[in-house]
Amino acid sequence: MNASGIINFYGLQPHPEGGYYKQTYRSEVLIDSGALPDSFSGQRPISTAIYFLLPAGNFAAFHRIKSDELWHFYSGVSLHIHVIHQDGFYELLKLGSDIENGQSHQHKVPAGVWFASEPSSTEGFSFVGCTVSPGFDFNDFELATSDQLIAEYPHLEEIVSRLCR
Repeated sequence: MNASGIINFYGLQPHPEGGYYKQTYRSEVLIDSGALPDSFSGQRPISTAIYFLLPAGNFAAFHRIKSDELWHFYSGVSLHIHVIHQDGFYELLKLGSDIENGQSHQHKVPAGVWFASEPSSTEGFSFVGCTVSPGFDFNDFELATSDQLIAEYPHLEEIVSRLCR
């Protein structure tokens, strides 16, 4: 199946960071705001999950969230996840099925880091899933600007300029 077939089959919608998504799970069990770090405003579900598809030539722009995010590879070409840790260390996570060449079926992106993603190839698509705990809420989502990240991490200007909107 091609990218448009998967988008149509699962009813994926455009995501603000790029690509297409659909929430597939939202726990009915809530974590009280008093049990969460002060950076959270209000209750959160224990966990949420989405399908996420990036067509080749598209990218998910640098953003960060307040929770850990576990990425799962499903099909298509491998996905490159570009991570900027709080100390400025850059890390490339390769999400895919070719474990002999450094890819993994799962990767964790820690809470509070800047990250962006893109298919590893100029053809095809990457179809993946993301599980967030405590559960995702758009109040916890921050989209970066290139000026903001370049000022903080000037040594990463090339990748930041390419993967910000």
